[in-house]
Amino acid sequence: MTFRPRTRRAVVRWCAALVLVALSALVGHHLSTQAGLARLREAAEHRLDMVATGLDAELTRFDYLPALLEMTPVVPALLNAPADASLRDAANRYLAGVNATARAEMLYVLDAGGTSLAASDWDRPGTTLGQHYEFRPYMIDALAQGRGRFYGVGITSRRPGYYLSYALRREPAVPGVVTVKINLEDNEAAWRKLPGDVVVVDQRGVVILATRDDLKFRPLLPLDALQRAEVLRSRPYGEAALAPLRWQRLEALAPGVQLIRVEGADRLGARRTLRNAPWQLLTLDDMAPLRVAARNAAVTAGLGMVALLLLGVTLWQRRRAERQKLANQAALQAAHDGLESMVAARTAQLRAAQDELVQAGKMAALGQMSAGLAHELNQPLTAMRTLSESAAILLDHERHDEVRGNLKRIRDMVDRLARLTAQLKTFSHKNQLGPSPVALAAAIDDARVIVAGAEQKHGVQVEVDIEPPQLAVMADEAALGSVLVNLMRNAIEAMEHMPQRVLRLQGRLSEDGRAVLTVSDTGPGIRDDVVPKLFEPFVTTKPAGSGLGLGLVLCAQLVRAMNGGLRADNREGGGAYFVVDLPAASPHAHP
Repeated sequence: MTFRPRTRRAVVRWCAALVLVALSALVGHHLSTQAGLARLREAAEHRLDMVATGLDAELTRFDYLPALLEMTPVVPALLNAPADASLRDAANRYLAGVNATARAEMLYVLDAGGTSLAASDWDRPGTTLGQHYEFRPYMIDALAQGRGRFYGVGITSRRPGYYLSYALRREPAVPGVVTVKINLEDNEAAWRKLPGDVVVVDQRGVVILATRDDLKFRPLLPLDALQRAEVLRSRPYGEAALAPLRWQRLEALAPGVQLIRVEGADRLGARRTLRNAPWQLLTLDDMAPLRVAARNAAVTAGLGMVALLLLGVTLWQRRRAERQKLANQAALQAAHDGLESMVAARTAQLRAAQDELVQAGKMAALGQMSAGLAHELNQPLTAMRTLSESAAILLDHERHDEVRGNLKRIRDMVDRLARLTAQLKTFSHKNQLGPSPVALAAAIDDARVIVAGAEQKHGVQVEVDIEPPQLAVMADEAALGSVLVNLMRNAIEAMEHMPQRVLRLQGRLSEDGRAVLTVSDTGPGIRDDVVPKLFEPFVTTKPAGSGLGLGLVLCAQLVRAMNGGLRADNREGGGAYFVVDLPAASPHAHP
């Protein structure tokens, strides 16, 4: 397969980018690992210093006791007369008193044969009194060398401890040995509060102290035959099975510091030899958090390199785009100039068309009103003809008072017809003046005159609630009348088939000084899919041929032209409501 030169260059770039990302990840992993190992080693050295100092101090704290007992008359006297019960009782009580002050776990005296003659725990169950310990290494070492040290599980108490022995010498023989047992469990409990694990290994390679119980009395390596024979003879580990640990040295990092795998888990091990015992002190730190941190560092470094590469590609593409932009700038500028002139012309045309559309909508609404007004005009005219004929007859009979009443009724009907024609004239003309104070109650009354025929035809109950009654708005009177007539007519038509037909108009003054008029009905409401686009052109819920869907669009435009707003939604109890928000007129302004 052959590659084009352009494709070959792209492949080379991708390969180079991948190599950079991989190298960044490797470097981040290495640096994080080294930094983590350095922190672990420093923390391990600090713990080794603290634990070794405390353990050495604990092991040497009772070195003075055996020599102190040698100078006590009752102990040598008991060794010379072991059968004397009074001496044994005195020695027991003395040892108990001394141990109460020294706070060792146990203090007892053995004869040359390894039999316990007196003990500080003589009055407690599991006492060492009368037991034979000639096989214990601390007894053998004390008889041979004058002193002995030994860690093991007690024969009677079954509790591990550190034994310190001292031979009481009387020439020419050695009549006895004084032994102190030290409990190191408190030290183990204190170590558990430290991070990581702490382990103490004796001279046979067996763990004798540990912060984990599953590690205690288990050798790092299997014991040989000689070591097993010694263990069977001295019984330092009690009944422990001595199952070897899965202990594997992986890598030496520094003197006394190694990577170790213990029971399948990788640990960082730091080792130190104690001064006052032939033991090795080790700290074990889990490597899993360090490796997780190193892996995260590798991922972060790789992502950082990816980010740098992406930034470089972005800058390169931006520079290329800028050159392309400069190359096209002249043509774009020319097109921009031409578009600006076209936009200006189109904007002027759209504004003129919008004004004409508003006027056309008003005239269409006027045509719709004419059908309703025919009834309103026909009734007064018929009544006026009847009243005039009646007046002529009454005049012939000289019933002048009744003639005057008929003439007054004719005058009232003429006023009503004049008010109707004035509304139509005002509504049909364009307004060339600015907004003026308009009494909201009067505007509603005028609109009701126009829709009165529809109210009576459909049996609609109209409720008007204006608070305060003199509430006025800054608006165009004709435009406001058009909006009210349209909203009221829509509400009346919506309630045509409803059992309850109530049209409610409520006006209030808001806290921010605006007048809010709510027009609500008890009709079926507005469909949920129509509510968001109710004020869009040609959107209507009326049957085909009943409306063009322009009435609410024109209402919204008229309200916006008066610095107001128009919105609609459904009522919770059923029906719909429209809210007209307009600037309120000053209380001192006269409509």
